[in-house]
Amino acid sequence: MTGSTITRAQLSEAVYREVGLSRNESAELLEAVLRQVSDALARGESVKISSFGSFSVRRKEQRIGRNPKTGEEVPILPRKVLVFRPSQVLKSRINERGVA
Repeated sequence: MTGSTITRAQLSEAVYREVGLSRNESAELLEAVLRQVSDALARGESVKISSFGSFSVRRKEQRIGRNPKTGEEVPILPRKVLVFRPSQVLKSRINERGVA
């Protein structure tokens, strides 16, 4: 693993190269897609992207945890977490490239 991160600018540039829109239009398209995904997740909806995976929001109830330094019990408040489940197609692509 290289440890590198793909940025919005890099994604926008990829849209520019692949689709042929202007750089500004590519950036606006990317922002619109990301906004739609985040808005849907904020409403509690799942987002499924064919051949990539699905995103969903899961509610975690309050529970008791421990401070690892002191061993003291502390309550962990209820919260929502984002869950990503990769598709079989994505899993296959990752595994055929030997990424561990």
